[in-house]
Amino acid sequence: MAIGRNQGSWPANGFPAQKICGSPEYARIAPFVIFVVLTAAQGQLGEASRYWIYLVKTLVGAWVIWQMRPFVEEMRWKLSWEAVVVGVAIFAVWVGLDGHYPRLSKLEEGGWNPHTQFGQGAGVAWFYIVVRIAGSSIVVPPLEEVFYRSFVYRYFVNTDFRAMPLGQFHGLSFVVTSAIFGFMHPDRWLAGILCGLAYQWLVIRKNRLGDAMTAHAITNFLLGIWVVWKGAWSFW
Repeated sequence: MAIGRNQGSWPANGFPAQKICGSPEYARIAPFVIFVVLTAAQGQLGEASRYWIYLVKTLVGAWVIWQMRPFVEEMRWKLSWEAVVVGVAIFAVWVGLDGHYPRLSKLEEGGWNPHTQFGQGAGVAWFYIVVRIAGSSIVVPPLEEVFYRSFVYRYFVNTDFRAMPLGQFHGLSFVVTSAIFGFMHPDRWLAGILCGLAYQWLVIRKNRLGDAMTAHAITNFLLGIWVVWKGAWSFW
């Protein structure tokens, strides 16, 4: 079975390329699962591991994106005015709604703040801050958008998910997929649901995934700047 438009020109040499080539589901699920597992590992090897494991996670995430790109044809960045508007709007919603609805999990005391671990203004602290902003803006959007907005949304409707156009609307899957995305952020679940709805709407409107990737990147980049500017480390 041919997977992706570039398979013929991209040899599937070794693991994980062979697995990705052999299963469209694997190509969209495995990178996300790897990223989630590494996220869960942050802080498990001492306080400093919250930061160096994030660096490892970002590098591994970038590597798996490179590996999966030839076989996940919808994972292509696209820029549009709708993507910019949605990205900025969701940033405003994420920050603006905070504290105005009950949380489903407690905020981590102190948040993800390298200054508390490495010293205020320390070079290594700023290094990890740059890594965090870059990782959340460049690595996270492709992994999450491919998994939620491309795979999960369509798989709920048709197990042969690639047969369903990205632009096809399905009300139940639209709501359920966005709810799942939201509850994966239990400390800010309502903002997460609205975020999922907005990104999925963008995919349906444009009949492609790239605009949602861009919107997600804009949201996360603005949030990172906000965190550093305001010292609002609880958002991380």
